[in-house]
Amino acid sequence: MKLKIVFALILFSSLQIFSQPKTSQISSQPGAFARMGFAARGMAMGNAMTSVTIGSVNSYYNPALNPFINDNSIQLGYTFLSLDRKLNFVQISKSFVQYKRDQEGNKTDQIYSKAGVTFGIINSGVDNIDGRDNSGIQTKIYSTSENLFFLSVGINPSENLSFGATAKYYHYSLFDKMSSTGVGFDIGLIYKIFDNLTVGGFIGDINSKYRWDSTPLYSEKGNNFYDYFPLLKRIGLSYFLPKNFGIVAIDFETTSYGTKILKAGTEINLVEFLKLRAGVDRFNLENSDMIPQLTFGFGISQILYNRFFELNYAFVTEPYAPFDKHVITIGVRL
Repeated sequence: MKLKIVFALILFSSLQIFSQPKTSQISSQPGAFARMGFAARGMAMGNAMTSVTIGSVNSYYNPALNPFINDNSIQLGYTFLSLDRKLNFVQISKSFVQYKRDQEGNKTDQIYSKAGVTFGIINSGVDNIDGRDNSGIQTKIYSTSENLFFLSVGINPSENLSFGATAKYYHYSLFDKMSSTGVGFDIGLIYKIFDNLTVGGFIGDINSKYRWDSTPLYSEKGNNFYDYFPLLKRIGLSYFLPKNFGIVAIDFETTSYGTKILKAGTEINLVEFLKLRAGVDRFNLENSDMIPQLTFGFGISQILYNRFFELNYAFVTEPYAPFDKHVITIGVRL
């Protein structure tokens, strides 16, 4: 009887040990900072933005969103994080519109096609890393810096269909004489099923990887190896509520590491200049041990000096950090 009890305890412990690796594995893969989301609006809606085509769109979620850019715009974002981490955003977008022409070749008010281009930067890192020697004596304070530069283009050849692509350049400064770069690509499309229902598809970090060379640091004991990013595949649906009341969106994301993540969010238009947002992110269908992130936020907009200004805020829970995340983004349409 005692032997059976011991065997049952060992089996139960092994199940607990091996139920978690899917969560920790994807979280520890390269490029994790670039999978946290972009700007306050998207984070407040649980990052379920693959098919959201109205408002302040971000091609980070889908390059096919570029044709839905409103005029030319700039967005700046800052994130308050615990554990000496940093996460900042910059995005500059420009829209292009081609109008139909009549039989005489004159331009009309009807739109023939739309296109857009976006350049953005995501900056992250960790500061105040305590460096010590083998005797435990403090040597110096270290920091890391990881950055993503992306150029995204998209076109809307018809009223219901748009597609786009993004070129991404990663740069990671990890330690003295230890840095790496990588190049990757995203592709995406959006199709408007009905006037109020849109579907989007996205494949991200195609060919993204870091190449590390530790020989400058360890000489003949060094090594060369590749660190591959997870391949992301995502499909999203967004529904525009009647009477311009708001948006409801849901995304389903899979990765090359076997994770299946559900994201959902909503945006409610209280008044013309005020929007409330809420969502859930990282709901892992394959691992119930992974605690989802709950998200909340708001957006305030106002026209000043003939310019459209927007302030967005997001609150994101971080179950495995001592403090939760706060994101502020300021945008202006030029």
